Amino acid sequence: MKYLVTGASGFIGSRVVEMLNGQGHIVIGVDNNNDYYDVNLKISRLERINNELFSFVNMDFSNEESVELLFKEHNFNRVIHLGAQAGVRYSIENPMAYADSNLIGHLNILEACRNHKIEHLVYASSSSVYGLNEKTPFETSDSVDHPVSLYAATKKSNELMSHSYSHLYGIPTTGLRFFTVYGPWGRPDMAPFIFTKKILDGETIDINNNGDMWRDFTYIDDIVEGVVRIADVIPIRNDDWKVETGTPATSSAPYAVYNIGHGSPINLMEFILEIENALGIEAKKHFREMQPGDVYKTYADTQDLFEATGYKPQVGIKEGVQKFVEWYKEFYNK
Repeated sequence: MKYLVTGASGFIGSRVVEMLNGQGHIVIGVDNNNDYYDVNLKISRLERINNELFSFVNMDFSNEESVELLFKEHNFNRVIHLGAQAGVRYSIENPMAYADSNLIGHLNILEACRNHKIEHLVYASSSSVYGLNEKTPFETSDSVDHPVSLYAATKKSNELMSHSYSHLYGIPTTGLRFFTVYGPWGRPDMAPFIFTKKILDGETIDINNNGDMWRDFTYIDDIVEGVVRIADVIPIRNDDWKVETGTPATSSAPYAVYNIGHGSPINLMEFILEIENALGIEAKKHFREMQPGDVYKTYADTQDLFEATGYKPQVGIKEGVQKFVEWYKEFYNK
């Protein structure tokens, strides 16, 4: 088949392209390679996945005309929309960037899928939509109406927009709520990368909420396996579904939302200890209070995804951190 993958030079997107190409699919990748973080890292990811089944287009999918021309040129079967402006804290500093990429950009993708009869749109949501929820594990049947960052609000908006298109036009859409993805080729703005860099450079790491935080760290290979498998699970209409009795993660329309995480939260201090062990260096630590936009705990209930795909995450925290640290030291010659 022919896939469109947005965010193709990103952490998850580049690895999804790699797996799809490995299965023999043709992939057109799109990204604008903005400078939110190191562009050289993005280019290196693209160089790594360069092959005859992959073509890259540098474009901004918040440009409606560019998106429509791309869909006209290529007869896509499926779309995996992973491109977005990421980052919880950056959304506090630069909110307009999220309107352009995460709202207008997502709408442009939906419109193009409608106009060109795409058989399945899979898109990135986020565990951040759970916001003020305290009950764990987080289930897709939970209310997600109280986000604590604009980033989270845009991701919830993506789910709502997708549902409206599934309902109005019959476009099968699947949203994936990602839980703290880490691993080789990861993003420099995320904790594993920040901690590893600072520890190696002899700098002090900031530890929020005095270390009393929990995250459902999920290794990149497990995430990508879930993304690619769910692309084959196309939602269908269910005329028996009712708002009063159904879960928000399903619908009478061909619409679905899944958690995609490891399903076993790790205390932040335990995660830091694994990085210290992998590096053989004890970190200099600065404990501080909870930061704006942060949540205390993330914990994914992934039973629905397992039932849909037959896959459960395989990589534990010790193995995953070791692989990340080995990649980091090799990539940056540390």
